[in-house]
Amino acid sequence: MDSPISAVLVSWGNAWLGGHVGLDEAVDHVERAGGPQVVADGPRESTLRAFLAELRSEGLGSFRLALPVPGDPLGLAGPPAFNVSAIDAGQAVIAVLRGRRLGLVPAPDRRGSSYAGVRWTAVESADSEPYVPSLAEAEQALTGAMRAATDALRGVAGPAPGAPSLRDAHETLAPGYPGRAHRVGALAARLSEALRLAGERGLTSGQLAARGEALRELDRAVRRARVAAHHAIVEGQPQG
Repeated sequence: MDSPISAVLVSWGNAWLGGHVGLDEAVDHVERAGGPQVVADGPRESTLRAFLAELRSEGLGSFRLALPVPGDPLGLAGPPAFNVSAIDAGQAVIAVLRGRRLGLVPAPDRRGSSYAGVRWTAVESADSEPYVPSLAEAEQALTGAMRAATDALRGVAGPAPGAPSLRDAHETLAPGYPGRAHRVGALAARLSEALRLAGERGLTSGQLAARGEALRELDRAVRRARVAAHHAIVEGQPQG
């Protein structure tokens, strides 16, 4: 999925768990971002709202974001079945409960011509903490990668007519996150949009060879910055 729906669920889910917003407000924000939401947990399917309420009764403590790509399983700790599903989707959410973790992998949910939402599949996740950089580390790496990629992006033409400008790209974290997380998350979202636009400019093979490594490093730094920003609200809390 190209949609950042996992990031939205993590952000507003953590705000809800931290007491900054209610469950209804959190789910409303997630559904505004992706449409109606359902969760498939084995043979059962329930609304996202009902599923989250049930998890809370089971000791849900926080949500973690995974933004993996092949060769870089950022935010994942296994098992292999969950990792494969998350990498295929390019994103996932990990719900941290007492003594266990549950992975949630999103996919487009289309039923007929008018229904468009998200269907989450619940998968058991390893009960361990994968390495994720701190917000300070991620911000430093993002700044370095951005400087290294400046020349690579400078030669890319601006947005085509009708495409969003970088000033339109934003990823607003929910209430309760520290100011630094908001700043890093917003910068990472703008750079993510820059990378998307660079990929749409029809670069020649020679241009790609010259710019590819810088853009790959920037993509890696952007994903780490987004994950670190979304975890900042729970930094220092017990890990389940």
